[in-house]
Amino acid sequence: MIALITGASSGIGWATAEAFANLQYRLILCGRRQDKLDELAGQLSAQTEVITLAFDVRDFAAVTAAIESLPKAWRAVDILVNNAGNAHGLSAIQDGDVADWDAMIDGNVQGVLYVSKAVIPGMVARQRGHIVNISSIAGKQTYANGAVYCASKAAVEALSTGMRLDLTQHGIKVTNIAPGAVETGFSSVRFKGDTDRAAQVYAGFDPLQATDIADTIVYAVTAPAHVTIADITILAATQAAATTIYRK
Repeated sequence: MIALITGASSGIGWATAEAFANLQYRLILCGRRQDKLDELAGQLSAQTEVITLAFDVRDFAAVTAAIESLPKAWRAVDILVNNAGNAHGLSAIQDGDVADWDAMIDGNVQGVLYVSKAVIPGMVARQRGHIVNISSIAGKQTYANGAVYCASKAAVEALSTGMRLDLTQHGIKVTNIAPGAVETGFSSVRFKGDTDRAAQVYAGFDPLQATDIADTIVYAVTAPAHVTIADITILAATQAAATTIYRK
């Protein structure tokens, strides 16, 4: 089994790579930071075979070149985890930074499309495969000051549904996973490295961990052949909705 994971250099992608290594899946780890990919590959190489590909999912030419560079024996990708994504800024729509908008739309929407475009044709040719798209509770529930991020994740939700409609006939499963509050570097990026503000996002409750999402991905991809886990929303126990969290 060969699994390709985007955004593998941190957070949910890193945890998913560890979980897949425990299943002895062969891994194609993708991310922008070669040093972090090398660190993860070194950690997992005792358990399974690993290849790393450093590229930015927002660059279609780079995505295509990287995946086409795979040795022939690695091109039959069985599982694609579209995990790479980002959030930038938290402001009313009229105050939004266009550069932030571009980063979110390009990373969260075009990134999913570009990597999928490079991988799906092989799955169709083989008449098998599994695509896991990491959406967000924000793709289901729009919240104030997050319009563009929420729109980008709503697009992932729509892509997951559309992929399922197009690809089920080719033996390809599509799973959409929508996490709530996960304690990763997400908020630090959103708040431009303001670690104090980022820490407040997770204060007063027990947030989800990256390993919780990795466990959910494993559940989906190891379901019986006749079962498709189409859509999962996973929240912290004290989170009732996107912005409703009961804190101590």
